[in-house]
Amino acid sequence: MGIRQDKATEQPFNRERLREEGLMPLLEHIGELRKRIFYMLLVILVGLIAGLFVAKPAYDFIMSLEPARSLPMHTFSLWDGVGVYMKFALVIALIITIPFTAYQLWAFVKPALHVKEQRATLKYIPFALLMFLVGLSFSYFVVFPLAFHFTRNVSDSLNLVETFGIIQYFTFMFNILIPISLLFELPLVIMFLTAIRILNPIRLRKMRRISYFIMIFIGVVVTPPDFVSDSLVAIPLIGLYEMSVFLSAAIYRKQLAADKLQEEEMNEEAL
Repeated sequence: MGIRQDKATEQPFNRERLREEGLMPLLEHIGELRKRIFYMLLVILVGLIAGLFVAKPAYDFIMSLEPARSLPMHTFSLWDGVGVYMKFALVIALIITIPFTAYQLWAFVKPALHVKEQRATLKYIPFALLMFLVGLSFSYFVVFPLAFHFTRNVSDSLNLVETFGIIQYFTFMFNILIPISLLFELPLVIMFLTAIRILNPIRLRKMRRISYFIMIFIGVVVTPPDFVSDSLVAIPLIGLYEMSVFLSAAIYRKQLAADKLQEEEMNEEAL
């Protein structure tokens, strides 16, 4: 009986101690993750609604630029107009939700971070939107024209009469823009994972060959099959990876210095 009483008295104490240290049980982690995902889905829904109102001005802007301005667009289905609205709404919703999604991810891992790590990782959130917009600009003004003109040249060489469907045009465009824009988040993702001690520059350097292969593969997939176009995409992506390694190394050095200082303080207190 005495042993059972001790265990009964120890169990609440241990549970309270775990809560004080911020180590939530597995069910609480799952519940927290579900809550964060629900918030993100809710904001995506709000973004979609807002995107439907912004879709027409965004469409008019794109259609006022080359190459769309000089192309006669056609519709092959009664639903094509709705489809165009939805495509623009999805992209606008993605732009709106990126900072909020980054914040929700930070909030989920926040309990496992020290105060300094919390502050260090929080500052990455505003740059998530900036990097996405930089990637969007690069993909639209550099990659998309290359892919578009290459496909037109192939059609001309085959003596094909071009008839541009509005859905086909924007599907082709967004299939290039969205993957490249998301890849521009790579430096921030790697910096964040380094800050929470999941990645470090040593691991990234060991993964360099695989990472280069992935970047080149992406460059080949989203661009026309010629060396110049592939290089114009693959080289910036490889540069992003190398910049990520450099930034990860800078964060890692600060972590090592902070750990060394903390260890010295603990040794001094022990003496």
